Amino acid sequence: MTTTTATPEKTGARTDEAAALIGDARERIDALDDRIIGLIQERMAVSAVIQEARISSGGRRVNLNREMEVLGHYRDALGKPGTALAMTMLELCRGRV
Repeated sequence: MTTTTATPEKTGARTDEAAALIGDARERIDALDDRIIGLIQERMAVSAVIQEARISSGGRRVNLNREMEVLGHYRDALGKPGTALAMTMLELCRGRV
């Protein structure tokens, strides 16, 4: 993450104070995004363990009932866009074994 001076031109703000606030908030967002990416990568690894266990026991790679639970959980927590987010996450976690 590169720290740059937030200026009205770079942030779209109309004052230096607002630009500084936006710059600080963007740094926090970048740090959160890094954490979210790390958590998704961790989830992918855990999902691979589950898939391997399921496949080695004669089961299928994907458990659709479980995926529906996950979709519902994200939808309940985040609304309709949560479903799309969960679908993307599930896609990242499928077929990694």
